Amino acid sequence: MTFKYLIQPIEAINEYVGKTISWLSLGVVLLTFLVVVLRYGFDTGWIWMQESVTYMYAWIFMLAAGYTLKHEGHVRVDIFYRQFSPYRQAWVNLLGSLFLLFPMFIFIAWVSLDYVLTAWRINEASGEAGGLAFVYILKTTLFIMPLLVLLQGLAMILRSLETLLNHTHKTRGAD
Repeated sequence: MTFKYLIQPIEAINEYVGKTISWLSLGVVLLTFLVVVLRYGFDTGWIWMQESVTYMYAWIFMLAAGYTLKHEGHVRVDIFYRQFSPYRQAWVNLLGSLFLLFPMFIFIAWVSLDYVLTAWRINEASGEAGGLAFVYILKTTLFIMPLLVLLQGLAMILRSLETLLNHTHKTRGAD
């Protein structure tokens, strides 16, 4: 049984978001450099510019979480995992996704929803004079991030099921 028709579009979303958002890294570096030059070279600066660096930095880490999961870039205690067969790794990924990843990220999405909706309802803006006027957009990533990770978690579950079902099918065929 193959789940590729489901896995590929899910992973394509996280791949696109991750690669697109990675360009903000360049923006963070350039804007940080500009902030430093303006501050120490010309004794001037703008709050909106400093807040922009913070926003971009937050977007990179929040929106690329699903991409990082897809590419196995998150911290993992793999003392045993890396030595496991693909069959055992599939079990670890399946159970870890169902009992750890899904409950945690569903909880994050659930608790952040009211926070995000409130920010949108009041059109939350920076509390600093000259700050950015769209804090609500930044806070929206608190809800988007768990959705992207949950999508990637679904792809991991489907991939694990595929491995487990193929293993079972091969084992039965050998009888």
